[in-house]
Amino acid sequence: MALAPMANVTDAAFRRVIAKYGKPSVMFTEFTSCDGLQSRGREKLLVDLMYSEIERPMVAQIFGSTPENFTKTAALILEMGFDGIDINMGCPDRNVEKQGGGAALIKNPEAAKDIIAATRKSAGGLPISVKTRLGYNRNEIETWIPELLETGLAAITIHGRTRKEMSKVPAHWDLIGRVAEIAKGSGTLILGNGDVETCEDARVKCKEYGVDGVMIGRGVFGNPWLFSDRIDVTLNERLSILVEHTTLFEELLGSHKSFDIMKKHYKAYVTGFDGAKELRVSLMACSTAGEVAQIVKEFCPEVKGF
Repeated sequence: MALAPMANVTDAAFRRVIAKYGKPSVMFTEFTSCDGLQSRGREKLLVDLMYSEIERPMVAQIFGSTPENFTKTAALILEMGFDGIDINMGCPDRNVEKQGGGAALIKNPEAAKDIIAATRKSAGGLPISVKTRLGYNRNEIETWIPELLETGLAAITIHGRTRKEMSKVPAHWDLIGRVAEIAKGSGTLILGNGDVETCEDARVKCKEYGVDGVMIGRGVFGNPWLFSDRIDVTLNERLSILVEHTTLFEELLGSHKSFDIMKKHYKAYVTGFDGAKELRVSLMACSTAGEVAQIVKEFCPEVKGF
């Protein structure tokens, strides 16, 4: 069970909360630019590689298109004590693709292999994995996946849609299963990703489609206990964790990131109970953890953490 890397979502604060209440088998950082890490803007980006011991095993996810910068960044990741390196070859963001990174690498397998080789040069034996898609404009797994397998990756996470499909269609788990067949005997683990919102569903898909694991992303929104399989979380617990998450965000990232990033979490935490809409509106107007704590306390005096 893996926690998906999601920009401005699975930051250090949220990962610590998840590790405390429902730790998955492995966690990934938000994706971070190799080019940026090798530029004068490096210090600003290092916050995205912040992690704590409670989160291990911890994998750094990186993206880019310049092999030399992957080599330098791999050395940095090794020095920082990470447990693995994951290369993003599936992000559909246009700015990432303009640089030749993310999903654009699906169209350029030779460049993808050069990047993997460059990363391995200074990775010090850390396992290297790739997160990618079924193809760019169409299904290309019969050609794209063998190219990746040639490089001896520790794992491939396959998102069950093409770049063109984005997230507009249901994930093609039958094709993810085909990827597992292609990779059989290669020594490379295959993780499926897409439309999985519970661990029970993940276990069913592992059995049905022959994958070695499942990466879950959106299902963890407002549900940091997801990987614990708990279904009996009370409203008091949920709101207590919301306050704890907000406080941790402010402590760790308040001087680096906008408080507005937390507000997307409130939409997920605060739903499905009487008064949720009114509470959510009040939280959206907050700008500090203290304000959030006070509003939650007024709504639910039994909430812990005050």
